[in-house]
Amino acid sequence: MKKSRLKQFNFMIKVIVFILVLSSLGLAVLLFITSRGTDRDYAIDYTLPLNNEWTKIGSLEVGVGIRDVTPVMENYDTWTDIDGDGSYNPKVDEYLDRNGNGIFDFVWLAGFGQQRPAQGVNDQLWSRAIAFRNNGITIVLVSIDSIGITYDRYIPIRKMIERERNDITHVSFASTHTHNAPDTIGLWSYRLFFNSHFDDEYIELLQQRVCDSVIDAVNNLAPSDAVLAQAYVPRENFIRDSRPPIVVDHQLPVAWFKNKSTGETIATLTSWGMHPEGFGSKNLLISSDFIHYYRQAMENGLSGQNGFEGFGGKAIFFTGPVGGLMTQLQLPIVDRFGEIQDQNGKEKSQSQGENLAILAARALRNNSKAIEMDQQQVAVSAKTFYFPIGWPLKIMVGLGVVHPGVYGLPFSTRVRSEINAIRIGSIEILTTPGEIFPEIVDGGIETPVGADISTDPVEVPPLRKSMRGVINMNFNLGMDEVGYLVPISQWDRTPPYTYDYQDAPYGEVYVGDPKVSPLVHQNSIEVLQRLHRTLSSTKENNK
Repeated sequence: MKKSRLKQFNFMIKVIVFILVLSSLGLAVLLFITSRGTDRDYAIDYTLPLNNEWTKIGSLEVGVGIRDVTPVMENYDTWTDIDGDGSYNPKVDEYLDRNGNGIFDFVWLAGFGQQRPAQGVNDQLWSRAIAFRNNGITIVLVSIDSIGITYDRYIPIRKMIERERNDITHVSFASTHTHNAPDTIGLWSYRLFFNSHFDDEYIELLQQRVCDSVIDAVNNLAPSDAVLAQAYVPRENFIRDSRPPIVVDHQLPVAWFKNKSTGETIATLTSWGMHPEGFGSKNLLISSDFIHYYRQAMENGLSGQNGFEGFGGKAIFFTGPVGGLMTQLQLPIVDRFGEIQDQNGKEKSQSQGENLAILAARALRNNSKAIEMDQQQVAVSAKTFYFPIGWPLKIMVGLGVVHPGVYGLPFSTRVRSEINAIRIGSIEILTTPGEIFPEIVDGGIETPVGADISTDPVEVPPLRKSMRGVINMNFNLGMDEVGYLVPISQWDRTPPYTYDYQDAPYGEVYVGDPKVSPLVHQNSIEVLQRLHRTLSSTKENNK
């Protein structure tokens, strides 16, 4: 009996060990599959034109294409906010299951909490593309009304574009970071759970329409003239920096492109660092926030007090250095009529957008400061790079839930991203794959008491001071959304905390690794230097 029981015991041990081994192998296979991501071998690294391949520089051509990327609300369920708290509570609130599938088919808004299904549309969301062509190079810049889109979802769009036409040298995408658009990342629609509401169909619609906007922009290319200007944005009435040190984006560079033959406006282009979140966390309407009112004012003008004549064409807006954290929440804004808008909502966002447009319009029509752009060349330096990520994002990336695609296993966990340096005549543009602190772009990095890493500022010199355009733009959420890019000397996840914080400040949790910002800075300087080297050869090649 004892031998029989011993055999049974040994057999059970073997079964348990076999199950554990099989489970471990299964988990390993699953992680291998989920951690690989899509288009795994995709990477770029080029500077164009090459030093010895510049063709004759003629007249700069410019074209615009826009496509509506607003979800079709008729395709989704409707719901009633019974308790009026601005969030969906399944125990209290009610919804209408239009197609009878028993699923909450909502547009889940991104940017604040996870219980914000949209109830309607305040204004349309857009993909706005502006194309530039000269000296054998065609570059398209695309601004998309979205919370953020990760690198893995931009790559298929590039491939879609390549299938339609082969004469586009480079396409650079960026999200405006509006907090009133569908979740395009997976953080606000329960994607981590079995009852995920992430809308893959919307992603497909978005990708196709972004592609279409690019094709339209290139089809509309025409010889152009350009006027450049730069306005100063004061802190008062415009910006609240919610995390010390107080460093904000004061620069509003703006360009006005006009058809060389007709004089009609093709587009205005600008960039400024501010979170589009003035509608607030209780908002349940789709909107591009203050950016909508800025674009509307630039195109159509403003009547009445502090009004101006519209420029026509299409207004293209890119979000500038927005980390740090730039917000209009808790900031009273005086509108153009002198009324104070101190509550989150449409009125505050409209006031900010119109106030910003007034600054831009005055700068462009200021004969003593606005200048005709005399340079016409087009060039780009672009590079895929890899950086480490920390907890908790590492888990979500490994599971393929957010920013899928892990590189460097088993000894490190890195993800793939991209930085672009672009020259359009006298305009220089640097894209950043996340929300960079203005300290890194314009200077002012500190080494505060309580920081986790005791070091002198590392991300120096400031990026904008390393740029050589007449006006210099930094596009945040460019080609990717990786979260906040905190200067390494201000990194703060463990006590004691900086600036007398009682708890860890907001920001580090997304990237999770302090080495990311120095890597972004280093690669940004590299692509800028490569761009400047090829630009320096234009005089020699165009004698």
